[in-house]
Amino acid sequence: MDYKIETRCIHGANDNRERHPYGSVSVPIYQTATFSHPGIGQSTGFDYSRESNPTRQELEETMSSLEGAVDTVACSSGMAAIALCLELLETGSHILCSEDLYGGSVRIFQMIGANRGLTFSFVDTSQPELVEQSITDQTKALYIETPSNPTMRITDLAKMKDLAEKHELLLIVDNTFLTPYFQNPIALGADLVIHSGTKFLGGHNDTLAGFLCSGREDLAEKIRFLYKTTGSCLSPFDSFLLIRGMKTLPVRLERQQENAMRIAQWLQKNEKVREVYYVGLPEHPGYEINRSQSRGFGSMISFQTDTPQTARKVLEKIHLISYAESLGGVESLLTYPMLQTHGDVPEPLREKLGITDCFLRLSVGIENADDLIEDLRQALE
Repeated sequence: MDYKIETRCIHGANDNRERHPYGSVSVPIYQTATFSHPGIGQSTGFDYSRESNPTRQELEETMSSLEGAVDTVACSSGMAAIALCLELLETGSHILCSEDLYGGSVRIFQMIGANRGLTFSFVDTSQPELVEQSITDQTKALYIETPSNPTMRITDLAKMKDLAEKHELLLIVDNTFLTPYFQNPIALGADLVIHSGTKFLGGHNDTLAGFLCSGREDLAEKIRFLYKTTGSCLSPFDSFLLIRGMKTLPVRLERQQENAMRIAQWLQKNEKVREVYYVGLPEHPGYEINRSQSRGFGSMISFQTDTPQTARKVLEKIHLISYAESLGGVESLLTYPMLQTHGDVPEPLREKLGITDCFLRLSVGIENADDLIEDLRQALE
């Protein structure tokens, strides 16, 4: 039966309870490094947990179902998933990236990727004409974040797919901010989708995880080989935590989005706030494109304060909201990108993007929205 996404988040791709021992409703944690063989040349289907594990397999099948992927590998972190993705590209390849990108992605591209002979360019992918102008004979992939981190720019994925097909490029999309509940890049033409499972998918700020989802069989086969070879797999226990977290993904995201809309509208009216970046606001420049390719706006807000002193005061005075890196959990977190998540982004690019000492990023949780607004109000006073 073709279950709706809310049901698949809870029951997995095909209601996997049928294969759980003793009728267990929750997936067991197969905390084992290796599996015994019934006989010579025989296998239970699992041999060694670096290659495959029943707990992790259930997580991967669920994720593939949610993203519409032919296969998914669960990695030890989002950065591990990105590193695995880079292994698909040959030395000399050029990758064209969204210029507003998670700082950790920029770091791995410019340090590890460059050492492997890969080159990277960063462009405003919300402007397709700039993207096409930046494609060279060596370009092999487009790497997109939409909404982008942290200035919430929106890229038209259909237009990126047209460019990818025209120039025979891989289309890689980081879908961390919206998750498969709100957006499905593979259905829009992406070849690969990356997630930091640490964020909304896990949802509780208690474990690290990453996903690399394949939209093509040939890529899935290559990734599986690289995955077992490099050993970037997610542990059985962390796989269990992700399965448990994803069961509540729809209800968490709906509540977080509702809270975010109220907070964004409140921030717009605060005299200490100069600009609010939230995709759900109709005046956002990418509002209509986002509506055309997703089912929601998410719960990530960035905003500019009137002075650097105000920004620092807010970080020091918030009480309910935590001053902490990361995002997507049930607890609201406030981040100072120029010092934290985007500290490795070159300063000229940070300044161009507006990631200054007045710029804050808020990941809205599931607390009472009135309490969150009151915390921001007293911090901004």
